[in-house]
Amino acid sequence: MVLSASLLYGLCGAALIGLGLYGFVVHRRLIRRVLAFNVIGSGIFLLFGAAAYRDPVAGSDPVPQAMIITGIVVALSATALALALIVAHARLARSDALPEDDRSGDPDEGRP
Repeated sequence: MVLSASLLYGLCGAALIGLGLYGFVVHRRLIRRVLAFNVIGSGIFLLFGAAAYRDPVAGSDPVPQAMIITGIVVALSATALALALIVAHARLARSDALPEDDRSGDPDEGRP
């Protein structure tokens, strides 16, 4: 089996999506979740770019390339907004992680 460039890029994009999903589910800290979400987005961009590739003579379709570039700009803006919200949350809650969701004990346990 011969791997073409578009198939290799598609497999790398799928691997990035899987790694990002794993990181998003496993990590509790908000900054790591934002980074994992960015890895998912990068995998989607790579997968979409690989799907847009037609053949060596014609190259790739310019419309998906334009959408990928626009998506990168939007992802950068969303990341800046998410980091600003994390900083505001960290200042108010004095924590950069989400609270534990432990429903086995008393709901008022640990409150002043």
